[in-house]
Amino acid sequence: MRLNLDSSAFASFLGSEGDVGLDKVFCGASGTAVVTTDGRCFVMGSNKNGELGIGDVKETKKPRHLPVPDPVVKASLGPNFSALLTAGGDIYTFGYGGSRVNGMGCLGHGSMDSYSTPTIVNSLIEDGCFASDVHCGEYSMTVLTTEGEVLTCGSGSYGRLGNLETIDQLYLEPVELIAAEDTVQIAGGFAFSLALNKGGIIHAWGRNNEGQLGTGMGLAVDMYAMESIPRPIEGDLEGRKVTRIAAGYTHAAAVTSNGELFTWGMNYTHEPKLESNLLHTKIVDVACGQNYTLALDENGRVYSMGKGKTGVLGLASTKSTAYPILVEGIPADERVVEMSCGWAHVACITELKE
Repeated sequence: MRLNLDSSAFASFLGSEGDVGLDKVFCGASGTAVVTTDGRCFVMGSNKNGELGIGDVKETKKPRHLPVPDPVVKASLGPNFSALLTAGGDIYTFGYGGSRVNGMGCLGHGSMDSYSTPTIVNSLIEDGCFASDVHCGEYSMTVLTTEGEVLTCGSGSYGRLGNLETIDQLYLEPVELIAAEDTVQIAGGFAFSLALNKGGIIHAWGRNNEGQLGTGMGLAVDMYAMESIPRPIEGDLEGRKVTRIAAGYTHAAAVTSNGELFTWGMNYTHEPKLESNLLHTKIVDVACGQNYTLALDENGRVYSMGKGKTGVLGLASTKSTAYPILVEGIPADERVVEMSCGWAHVACITELKE
């Protein structure tokens, strides 16, 4: 998706003739959210569980504005529910609230009620917590606070809450075993989570049926494999400082301080594997979707790898590739500054090269 800020269609969608631009884009399971430079959030896509927060369960192909009191800085669109993070550190959630079968409490409101519009998570305010990041999985939510604490709520199956138990949590609770880790980034997939601490070490927990936790379980990985408490990811990452992490449906990736890219999961490798084809450049960011990965280098070039059946690799083909290939369709006079992967679609924001 390439959004032209000068187009009349986009100006109409913003309700402005150039005063406001596109700031961020977030691809979800089957929807997309864009945030403008004035902090407004617009959503579009599939909406079968009310995960777009527009007051109904109808799909929308046109951007719809989500009215919240404060500027939005992030949107996490999950397969069943979603969340917005505001500049003031508040979290708004909406969509499917869970069930006794699937797990309860993913919205963080203390019940399994569903909400069709953004609703503030009051428990964070009551506890004096301010959020700096949020991720929505299948039936669980992970939040990072400004104090470096990781909180989870929702379904406890497959250990996805990281607190040893597999019972559901109706409210956001701390992941106690990494409470002293000073977490600086979180990421999550369908039913697992990652937390990166200040020292550059990743901890992983949740479902591990395809090696997505990177803990090197080898033949022990099966459809029921899981980790109910955070485990450090070591292997070839040991001795390296990780600076960025990303998680897809059943795989994950990390960028080191030296600009190296490591990937794991998808039943391909169960521990971090160095993508040696990218050693000629310095990788600065990474994003993961459903069985594919995008890597951004210091020059604003994007490399893609994985399964390309929906065209997500941007290589003018639906074929798959086991190694990173440069995406050449981006105009030569532009550089990518931000990218986001959904399950089956991609969006990038570019700027003109100097």
